[in-house]
Amino acid sequence: MLAFLQFAVILDFMLMSPLGAVIMPALNIAPSQFGLVVSAYAFSAGISGLLTAGFADRFDRKRLLLFFYTGFILGTLWCGLAQSFESLLLARIVTGLFGGVIGSVVLAISTDLFPPAMRGRVMGMIQTAFAASQVLGIPVGLYLSNNWNWHVPFMVMAALGLVGGLLVAYKLQPVAEHLKVPQEHGAWKHLFNTVTEPRYLIAFATTALLMTGGFMLMPFSSAYLVANLGIDLHHLPLVYLITGVCTIFIGPLIGRSADRVGKFRVFLFGTGLSIVMVLIYTHLGRVALPVVVLVNVIMFVGIFSRMIPFQALVSSVPVSTQRGSFNAISASIQQLSGGLASVVAGHIVTIGMDGTLHNFDLIGYVVVCTALVAATLMWRLNRNLQAAASGNAS
Repeated sequence: MLAFLQFAVILDFMLMSPLGAVIMPALNIAPSQFGLVVSAYAFSAGISGLLTAGFADRFDRKRLLLFFYTGFILGTLWCGLAQSFESLLLARIVTGLFGGVIGSVVLAISTDLFPPAMRGRVMGMIQTAFAASQVLGIPVGLYLSNNWNWHVPFMVMAALGLVGGLLVAYKLQPVAEHLKVPQEHGAWKHLFNTVTEPRYLIAFATTALLMTGGFMLMPFSSAYLVANLGIDLHHLPLVYLITGVCTIFIGPLIGRSADRVGKFRVFLFGTGLSIVMVLIYTHLGRVALPVVVLVNVIMFVGIFSRMIPFQALVSSVPVSTQRGSFNAISASIQQLSGGLASVVAGHIVTIGMDGTLHNFDLIGYVVVCTALVAATLMWRLNRNLQAAASGNAS
């Protein structure tokens, strides 16, 4: 159920970019206006995470999840009904305000319900939502848009999302064990204490670096595949489809490996593989389609081998009374750092006279540097958790 909610949120965020070619002429808006519509979600989601952090641990997590998920569904429905730039912009802001918090509540519930020894598998299952959105969501969304109009994908997603929300409402039990522990007085004090807790700062910094690396590559990947690697537009969905199918199966395997071998060890493996594959990917010439697919799949194996064990390991960092606020702040950092990374990448990459992207290899070097710094911080974070566990045991 949690993976489905994560799938709905990720799909809503990812749908806008491929639908841009249809939305811009339909609403008669410029690319700059459409860029504002896309970024409005990320920034409103980031702000929402900070605003929610102060009271995220004061309610039953199930009720909190359903509250924000209801707002998310209504925002998605508004997107489908929008008939103007202003209406769509407001709809995306509202959707971001509610949708940006859902992921953090999902992680908090997962941490509350499952012990550390199982969290690798749990995070692996939840992370398959990203792959599923590539395999099922984007192709289906484009199909619905091409056969009817761009409003239909949002309407269908709102209807399916409603079914998922009702299932959670009836099947998920209350998650309120954290309420048995005395709470801090004042939402702002709770937020301040979470943000300034020294044990959490390393985790927040690592989160920012991991998101920075991913969001520097993603916005330009489709343009790079077409313009620089010579992939035909008709074959472009195939690259994402095969990558998504592979990662759906690989994600749970990585999670199980993290539980068996060790979360930090799997993270280091993912970091090394990611560095190698990012350097290969950003320096590819015009190669055959199977080569591009293979490189893309292996690169995503590296990315998932970092994200899944990181989420599983970092779930042990906050105490139960600060778990909601910690995850809300972490989600806010993800959105804001991702938005900033996209802006920075946009200033690095240039388009040549022949339409190819220049300086894409520089983005690869930046991603490698962020990966190395993130690995160093992850080492310190793992060491601190082991020291804390030894202290508790003694």
